[in-house]
Amino acid sequence: MTMAVEMEVCLRLPTRVLYQGMARKLFAVAENGAFGMMPNHIDFVSSLVPSVLILTLADGSEQIFGIDEGILVKKGHQVDIAIRRGVRGEDLGSLQESVRSNFVEVDEDERVARSALSRLEAGMVRRFADLQRPKP
Repeated sequence: MTMAVEMEVCLRLPTRVLYQGMARKLFAVAENGAFGMMPNHIDFVSSLVPSVLILTLADGSEQIFGIDEGILVKKGHQVDIAIRRGVRGEDLGSLQESVRSNFVEVDEDERVARSALSRLEAGMVRRFADLQRPKP
């Protein structure tokens, strides 16, 4: 592997790409703690926890993301990150509000869907129980 000053980072959500581009540094949080990565870092795979992901670009600016759980795979100078949910922020203050509004909204939608699924499952169980009863 050649020495590089940048790595290509792709941050993917289930339905779209949140970020794709070059970065000089990456900061993330795994289950066993925070870590930083540069382009010539050893290849590895890590499970990410809900946290802040920071990319330092070639011009020195930073891209800040609030992420949910996910997985990071680094191979060569390519870093692929798949996350369940994520938002981009301008700064940590605005990121906190974006995470709160987006993630809480999704959590409420998931709660409603789980409730509807539970009602459907209960209805199926009742119908199967009715089928097993002897008919008079």
